[in-house]
Amino acid sequence: MSGQAERDLYMLLMNLTAALTLLLAVEKLGALTEDGVDVPGEVVTVVAGGEVVHDFYCLTSSACDTNGVVLWKGGFPPSHEYIVTFNGYFTTTARKNFIQAALREAEIPSWEIVPRNNPASDYPSDFEVVLLRERARDGRDALEDHPNVKRVTPQRRVRRTLKRIEYTTELPDENLEPCADKGTPCWAQTWQSSRPLKRTSLAYSRKKVLDPDLHRSKGQTRRKMPLRPLPEFIKPKSKTNRTVGKGTKNKVTVKKGAAFWHSTGRHTSRRLLRTVPRQVTHVLQADLLWAMGFAGSGIKVAVFDTGLSENHPHFRNLKDRTNWTNEKTLNDGLGHGTFVAGVIASSKECQGFSPDADLHIFRVFTNNQVSYTSWFLDAFNYAILKKINVLNLSIGGPDFMDHPFVDKVWELTANKVIMVSAIGNDGPLYGTLNNPADQMDVIGVGGIDFEDKIARFSSRGMTTWELPGGYGRVKPDIVTYGSGVRGSGLKSGCRTLSGTSVASPVVAGAVTLLASAVIHRFPMVNPASMKQALMASARRLHGVNMFEQGHGKLDLLKAYQVLNNYKPQASLSPSYIDLTECPYMWPYCTQPIYYGGMPTIINVTILNGMGVTGRIVDKPIWQPYTPQNGDYIEVAFSYSNVLWPWSGYLAVSVTASKKAAKWEGIANGQVTLTVSSPPEEGEKEERTSTVKLPVRVKVVPTPPRSKRVLWDQYHNLRYPPGYFPRDNLRMKNDPLDWNGDHPHTNFKDTYQHLRNAGYYIEILGAPITCFDANQYGTLLIVDSEEEFFPEEISKLKRDIDNGLSVIVIADWYNVSVMKKVKFYDENTRQWWMPDTGGANVPALNDLMYPWNMAFSDQVYEGDFTLGDHDMYYASGSSIAKFPEDGIMITQTLKDQGNEVLKQESQTVDTVPILGLYQMTGEEAGRVALYGDSNCLDNSHLQKDCFWLLDALLQYTSHSHMPPVFEQQGSPFSITNVELPERMEGNHLARYSKVLESSLAGQTRPLPACPHLSWAKGEPLNKSAPTHLYPHQKLLSIDLIEPPVPNVVRRQPGIQHIVSDGVGWDIQPGVPSHPHNSIQSMPVFALAGLTLVVVFFAVHIHKSRSKPKRRKPRLKRPTFINIVKPVV
Repeated sequence: MSGQAERDLYMLLMNLTAALTLLLAVEKLGALTEDGVDVPGEVVTVVAGGEVVHDFYCLTSSACDTNGVVLWKGGFPPSHEYIVTFNGYFTTTARKNFIQAALREAEIPSWEIVPRNNPASDYPSDFEVVLLRERARDGRDALEDHPNVKRVTPQRRVRRTLKRIEYTTELPDENLEPCADKGTPCWAQTWQSSRPLKRTSLAYSRKKVLDPDLHRSKGQTRRKMPLRPLPEFIKPKSKTNRTVGKGTKNKVTVKKGAAFWHSTGRHTSRRLLRTVPRQVTHVLQADLLWAMGFAGSGIKVAVFDTGLSENHPHFRNLKDRTNWTNEKTLNDGLGHGTFVAGVIASSKECQGFSPDADLHIFRVFTNNQVSYTSWFLDAFNYAILKKINVLNLSIGGPDFMDHPFVDKVWELTANKVIMVSAIGNDGPLYGTLNNPADQMDVIGVGGIDFEDKIARFSSRGMTTWELPGGYGRVKPDIVTYGSGVRGSGLKSGCRTLSGTSVASPVVAGAVTLLASAVIHRFPMVNPASMKQALMASARRLHGVNMFEQGHGKLDLLKAYQVLNNYKPQASLSPSYIDLTECPYMWPYCTQPIYYGGMPTIINVTILNGMGVTGRIVDKPIWQPYTPQNGDYIEVAFSYSNVLWPWSGYLAVSVTASKKAAKWEGIANGQVTLTVSSPPEEGEKEERTSTVKLPVRVKVVPTPPRSKRVLWDQYHNLRYPPGYFPRDNLRMKNDPLDWNGDHPHTNFKDTYQHLRNAGYYIEILGAPITCFDANQYGTLLIVDSEEEFFPEEISKLKRDIDNGLSVIVIADWYNVSVMKKVKFYDENTRQWWMPDTGGANVPALNDLMYPWNMAFSDQVYEGDFTLGDHDMYYASGSSIAKFPEDGIMITQTLKDQGNEVLKQESQTVDTVPILGLYQMTGEEAGRVALYGDSNCLDNSHLQKDCFWLLDALLQYTSHSHMPPVFEQQGSPFSITNVELPERMEGNHLARYSKVLESSLAGQTRPLPACPHLSWAKGEPLNKSAPTHLYPHQKLLSIDLIEPPVPNVVRRQPGIQHIVSDGVGWDIQPGVPSHPHNSIQSMPVFALAGLTLVVVFFAVHIHKSRSKPKRRKPRLKRPTFINIVKPVV
């Protein structure tokens, strides 16, 4: 079809859609909210291909974007479906009776159990999907009150975009197959920095132009996120157009002005990382295990994806295909599921790791890339029934509070299902881990290229579950090849794909292969032991920190060696704490500890390979090394009361003791803990394992007050659970603020810059009432969304009067704009209205009220110059109130709020954006205000302003006015500026730590400050180990190089696998699973034997290398017979 014909068809579809929606609008003038109340819609503009088609009344924001622009994607306003989770597994009749009893008592008139016709329907289940047509909230409350109901949560729609790359370079033309039978190649090269709020496939993808939902089941409405780009049209003769599958790319073209929200906001600095495609199985040396007779036999591996064709030639052991979607097919229409299954179990061409494994295909995504939480729950239950051993899940999303999903993952692993999941494609930003890969019981996999470099797309740690009071865990667990990996094509042949969606099946295939290699020891193989083996054998990458690589790169042969010698035990991740080891221990290694500082928290994961459940016996013991200054540090613990499933946490808080206030040096110690688990079948006593956690920290004298900066983390909120919009309104592809706003996540570069400038950064994870202001020069409040306790406001006023300085950096806040950016969340199936803007400006204004300062509700953006520095103001607030004798800096900017609301561009002069003020009083501190944090935030950083932060700290901490402020700043009078008010009916109280949940605006009681109980040390009068990393190898196994037989190399092809020992240069009678006896020999004996062999080898070499000298011929001696005369 020609480009013009495609355009005509697209315009026709858009016109038909507009007409249909207009008819619906006439029939129903309103949109249903969660409570079934009609709310007025709004007149919007239909835009197709960048052109205005019709004006009509918009029913729902799922059909319109936040600027009133219709996004045609199919679907209607959602029904109110809820997942009712029970306390156990019950029959269909029992579940119905429980629901009926609860709703009858509450007199809920109209409800229905949504039918689920899938292979799990014939078995007892632990949940139902209920449609509540009226009084949804009352129905939820009634269901939750039933004694057999565990939880009621909204049905979530899992929408995924296949973000993948097809490598066409050096690939034969036959590999470029069409998707299904539509004649369109499945993948095209594309790269975007979108970080969606939904669970997505973690591979690079092409975008669909039209995405109708043609297969919607009763009660399940297709939902759209309006904060997405308008479907683009391919212009016929544009140089930026692409031929799908040939390596060029569509360009987004939208109408300017009316399509404000369609700006892509993509990082132009992000470039595609190309590598030469290689066969990953050979790179990881899987062929050596194949030659030993291992190829996955006896292991059940499940692929949760888009399905697989029954007659695909690459798979010879396809045991089961099940469909959990509302489409009537088991086949893969996209190619993603086929590729993933091929990496795991293909037997031809692009070989998988475990071609003999029992392959179970679970089709949980439609061809439109749509799924629901209930589909996953049913499929997970069926996987448990089928006794699946390994499960690959190449999807993910930021919502770690999807409770039914998270709970079911725990139940899966508790049933010994080893789950492998992709960590996410949201790198290189930190704090972008996806769920479920961020769970302790799941093997989370990151991606590298074939040069052993961390892939740019691979998500980075830390986990953000624990914020703001705690600290995140180390993830990913391991990394492996995920860039330029070859796998099975849709119908045949091979394709090349990149993403952590690819790295995940690489590990899943390797795990399946390893499990088959130790099948004779299979009772000891479980999610914890497999994870322990992978971590202990991983090769650490040079120059990469733990939040990028986890424990390192997958090493298949060493993992086999560990598993073959494994004994059930507990282990720790990380296995040691060395705050002097850079860069691996970043960010801990970048800042020493000192007396009086906030404790440094290291969140350690406990893996329990002895059993699915366990506990810590007594409590952890702190043992300082006396010869290595261990008594100069203090340690406190918090930990899991129960280790389940297979894991728990140990939070270690470290600080310097009082005697170290003026001391500098390295302190060493160790933490010892014992883990126990119930006896297994045939055992009488509990299983126990004692593990040691070496600790090494650098201690310095307490820095001066002017060098200490306190970062307020307590008042930062993020998604989930609430809708907190991004700070830059231009970045509509990334609508949620979900990275934690922590100095070690999206403010990583700001943190590193301050450390390089000599400042010491401490994190406040408690209310402002919980720190000693006399210890700090500046309190830094950046992009806060939380409210403030009245006691915090009073205390901070006293602190400033006594010499503390404060820097407040805000972001946009405007109620009208907030209403414009509401959208229908695809995860929670609810309308989401932001309860704050980029920052909670009304709360900040309450905090600053005693200082006679405030921010406005105006939203500005634009480029400007400050001194010699180019600056960009991205969706920031202006200053609305400031003391007249203060220093104010103004700039000429665009009124972005007016552009959002009226689609009109307007320039405003003398916008006050930065204020500096010396508080009155002999010892009073200083206050600095700035209206935009985007120049410090890595999420969408365009032009950094680190120099500005330096200058502000020079003013606040050192009382030095930088020349740039003196030159451009001046007193400025602000008049007649209204202060922003909180949005009426906001739901911030639902997830606020400050507001009372029942009455918005009323604060909770001020919580007590956290109190740490420092462990009493049990000194060790011996030297600490010198190298902590090698010392902590699992089981103390020497993993230099695994012994492998002399394999006869053949042409690539799984048909050459030797399963009977043929091809090995070994003597008859040697078992096919030889134990490496050398490893069990004492170290000294092995060393002695090595020296003897080396000695004789050198001796023989020298003797053979000497030139042979020609020996001179010896003359035969002449014997003279002397005859004595006879007398």
